[in-house]
Amino acid sequence: MMQSINPFDNKLLNTFEEFTSEKIDSIIHESYQAFLGWKETDLSYRSELLFNVAKRLKARREADARLMTMEMGKPISQSLAEVDKCAFLSEYYANNGGEFLKDKYIEADSSSSYISFQPLGIILGVMPWNFPYWQVFRFALPTLLAGNVCLLKHAPNVTGCALAIEKIFEESGFPKNIFRTLVIETNLVENILSNDHVKAVSLTGGTKAGKSIASLAGKYLKKSLLELGGSDPYIILEDADLESAVKNSIFSRLINSGQSCIAAKRFIIVKNVYEKFENIFVDEMKKVVMGNPLDEKTTLGPQARIDLRDQLHKQVIDSIHAGAELILGGEIPNLEGAFYPPTILRNVKKGMPAYDDEMFGPVAALIIAEDEDDAIRIANDSVYGLGAAVFTENLEKGNLIARTKLNAGLCFVNTFVKSDPRLPFGGINQSGYGRELSEFGLHEFVNLKTVVIK
Repeated sequence: MMQSINPFDNKLLNTFEEFTSEKIDSIIHESYQAFLGWKETDLSYRSELLFNVAKRLKARREADARLMTMEMGKPISQSLAEVDKCAFLSEYYANNGGEFLKDKYIEADSSSSYISFQPLGIILGVMPWNFPYWQVFRFALPTLLAGNVCLLKHAPNVTGCALAIEKIFEESGFPKNIFRTLVIETNLVENILSNDHVKAVSLTGGTKAGKSIASLAGKYLKKSLLELGGSDPYIILEDADLESAVKNSIFSRLINSGQSCIAAKRFIIVKNVYEKFENIFVDEMKKVVMGNPLDEKTTLGPQARIDLRDQLHKQVIDSIHAGAELILGGEIPNLEGAFYPPTILRNVKKGMPAYDDEMFGPVAALIIAEDEDDAIRIANDSVYGLGAAVFTENLEKGNLIARTKLNAGLCFVNTFVKSDPRLPFGGINQSGYGRELSEFGLHEFVNLKTVVIK
C-alpha cells in the first residue's frame, strides 16, 4: 500500500493499492492494442487532443495546483505556475508538432529520398516528485503526439498527481489505454522493460536511478533518455551587475524550495567582488518567508519528505566538519513537517558535499575564484553537466564563456537557468543524455526512417 503524506504537517493524505504483476501485464497488453489504432490516427486529430489537454489544465488549474502543493510541499504560487507551463507546452506541441513531424526530403542518388518520423510503440516514463505535473507532461505530450502510447511510473509520494494526470488525458478525449498510470514501486520496472511491447524508457531522477535504468535499458536493448541531477554553477565576474546577479541566483536556488535539478547550487565569485556579493546575498536570503505552502506569501515551503530533509542536513553538517563555514541557517527548525531554512555555506572547497554533490534543497555554496579562468575551472570541476550561468556586463565575453567554455547542456548569460518548451533541455556527463522539449525532444522516441525511391 502506497501512502501520500503532506510534508507540511506530516499528515496522511491518502493510500493507494499497488498494482499486481498480473494487472501490469494486462495494462501493457491493452496499451499495445491501443497503440495499433493510435499510430494510424491523423496528426491533426492528435494535435486537437493536445489542445483539449491545455483546456482541461486551465479548467482544473486551482485544484491541480493545490494537489501538487499538498503532496510535495511546493509554494502554491509555483504550483499554479507549473500547471500554466504544462498548458503552454500542450499548445506549443499542438501548434508546431505537424511541422516537426513532417517528412524531411534530402537530395541523394534517387528520384526521391526522405526521413519519415514513425512511432515506436509503448514508452515508459519514470518520473520524480519535484515537478509532479511538468515532468510528466514534458515526457508524455511529444511522445503521444508522435503516435506512441505512454505508461507512467511516478514517484510514490505523488501518486495522487499521477492518477489526476491520467484523468486529464481521459477527460481530454484520448482513447482508452493511450496513457496509463502504474501504481507500482521501482522493483517492478525491470519486468516492464523486459516486455517486448515496451520500446523505450524516459527517466527524470537522480544519477543513481539513471545508472540503474540505463543498465536495464542496455540489458533489454531499449532506447533510453536520462534527465538526471545537477550541481549548477553560477559564475559572478568582476563586471557583473551584483544586484541582478543576486536576485537571479537566489530565485534559482530557492525555486521549488530548492528541489530542482537546474537550481543554482554552486556560486563561484571572483575574489575582487566576493565580499560585496556575499553581503547582498545574505541580506536577501534573510528575507525569505518559510511557512505554509498554501499561503501565497510563502516563498519557501517544506522539503518533500522528512528523509530527504534529513539527508540534506547531513550534507550540510558533513561540509562544515570538512571546513566549510556556516553563515546562515543550517539548523532543523522546531516545526511540524519537513522544513529546512535558507542556508549559506562559505569557504566551500573540493572534497566537501557542498562542492562535489548535488544539494537538493535551499542550501547555497559560496566559492571564491582567483579570476575568470579560475572560476571557469571550478565551474567545470564537477561530475555533472546540466545547467550553468555566467554574470557579466560584457555580453560578448559572456556569450563566449557560455558557448565554448562551460561544460553543460544549458548555459545562460545574466539570468537563471530554466526550461522552455521551445528550446531543447538536457545535460551531459552524469547529468544524463538525450534531449526533451522543442523539435529535438519530439524526435527522441520515433523511428527516423529513411525512405528511398529509385
